[in-house]
Amino acid sequence: MSLLNEFKAFAVKGNVVDMAVGIIIGAAFGKIVSSFVGDVIMPPIGLLIGGMDFSDLAITLKAAEGDVPAVVLAYGKFIQTVLDFVIVAFAIFMGVKAINKLKREEAAAPEAPPAPTKDQELLTEIRDLLKSQRDK
Repeated sequence: MSLLNEFKAFAVKGNVVDMAVGIIIGAAFGKIVSSFVGDVIMPPIGLLIGGMDFSDLAITLKAAEGDVPAVVLAYGKFIQTVLDFVIVAFAIFMGVKAINKLKREEAAAPEAPPAPTKDQELLTEIRDLLKSQRDK
């Protein structure tokens, strides 16, 4: 099999396509969460701590000199990123938890017992006939 045919067989498998869709949706979901954290969650928190914007929190280690930019430890951006991660992780946890609950409910539903086979039906009839003859 040629290298091109092997790649074609690999690329059109369902798992690869599903993974690609998941990555694209994950990237879009990441943008939504970043917006949610930055535009909805962080402003009230910043207001509670005195109108401070977390992304502005930083420590200047070395001031700018001429064309050399300042060396800054931007820990506010790190705090923002950690909050983004926690919210994404929690959302994924809740989604997986809901899916697992649905699977458990589906598995917990009792199955109807299987119908007796022809052999079992015949043996039951023979038993009943023998029993009725003995009772006479």
